[in-house]
Amino acid sequence: MDNFQTVLRFFMNQKATIGYSFMALLTIGGERIFSMVSFQCPCNHDQNFAYGLTFLLGPGLVLLVLGLFFSSRLWRLYTGCCLNPIKLCPRGNCFNCLKVFVKIFTGACVAPIMWLCVALLNGTFYECAVSGLDDNLVVDLFCKNKTLMCREELARVPCSKSKLPSDENMELLLMFRAQSQILGWCIIIISAVLGLLGTCYTNCRSKVSYLQLTFWKRYVEKEKEQFDTFAMEYASKLAERNLKSFFENRDPEIFPFPNHKAWEEISALYTFSKSEQYYSTLQRYVERDDRDYSPEKRPVMELEHGIEMS
Repeated sequence: MDNFQTVLRFFMNQKATIGYSFMALLTIGGERIFSMVSFQCPCNHDQNFAYGLTFLLGPGLVLLVLGLFFSSRLWRLYTGCCLNPIKLCPRGNCFNCLKVFVKIFTGACVAPIMWLCVALLNGTFYECAVSGLDDNLVVDLFCKNKTLMCREELARVPCSKSKLPSDENMELLLMFRAQSQILGWCIIIISAVLGLLGTCYTNCRSKVSYLQLTFWKRYVEKEKEQFDTFAMEYASKLAERNLKSFFENRDPEIFPFPNHKAWEEISALYTFSKSEQYYSTLQRYVERDDRDYSPEKRPVMELEHGIEMS
């Protein structure tokens, strides 16, 4: 049992690494499926560039949108800001709001960058896109010291249907693939260096020590887990109380519930401050001396702005 707990603790501590590894495997698998099943380069000057670029960048853009869509930090910051714009920059700290958006966008870029790197290392999409370029500089680069037929048949090279000699056709393919892989490795190196520099800068500017920062991360994870558990329990109790009131045809029992202001305060994104050494907006709220203990008169949502729950 102790060995099992040790293994479980190890996987819990490394869940970020495991998550990124799993994401990388899914990206590689998805790219291979796209290449083998759905990708068919048209091999003509008019369509190669648009077709190849669509497969190279399109899935990355979809992954970026999905990354933003499933970012709880984004919705925590954005929800209600149209009715109350000051929520985006609480206390007038717009620079901190900008930093949060940068962190959210950076986190959402992980999957698209993985896709782009895998696609470039494979080279299939890049070959199709570049072979369709009509720019003289690009064509001169590939067809340097070659026959005039190279310019005319360049778009057919990715399909191996060109009228060029087989050795010349293979030479062009290898050139396309080499450029694609060089770009892929450049993106990997730049991303790794930027990630390291960003982490170094963040830790260097940290207002707490490494161990306290580690504790802070653990606390935020546990608070989220406990919040989900408590929310589930209280939602069940509230539903049971309302159903009893309806079916038994009597007034509902008094149900203690946080007021709207309390929900607004604990929903804000928290930034650590030496003057307020709390670990979350929830802790800051519950430890306030001037905390408002008055419960909501009725645990209901106001629908005056057309908000509907289905």
